[in-house]
Amino acid sequence: MATYEKSKVIDLENSIDYASGGVVSKQVTKNKAGNITLFSFDKDQGLTEHSANYDAFVQILDGVAEVQLAGVPHHLKKGDCIIMPAQVPHALKATEPFKMLLTMIRGEE
Repeated sequence: MATYEKSKVIDLENSIDYASGGVVSKQVTKNKAGNITLFSFDKDQGLTEHSANYDAFVQILDGVAEVQLAGVPHHLKKGDCIIMPAQVPHALKATEPFKMLLTMIRGEE
């Protein structure tokens, strides 16, 4: 998957479009330390419950989402962010169309 050009200003919120009834992802950058990915979700779309080996930082760029962490719902809107802890089951659902930036950094504490 191609990543964004380095040393160039990026307007994240406007560099990804919504897809009717779908989810879109664009990899911003990736290396052995981790990756940053931009997502858009149409209303009622999401990611089913899963867990990751590393903490994941989610920042909402547009819209409203419900993020479930270990079954506990968290309602996030534009400007909000949350850290999803490693090995904790989580899921995301668009309560209205939303865009987010996901940052995963591999490593040990």
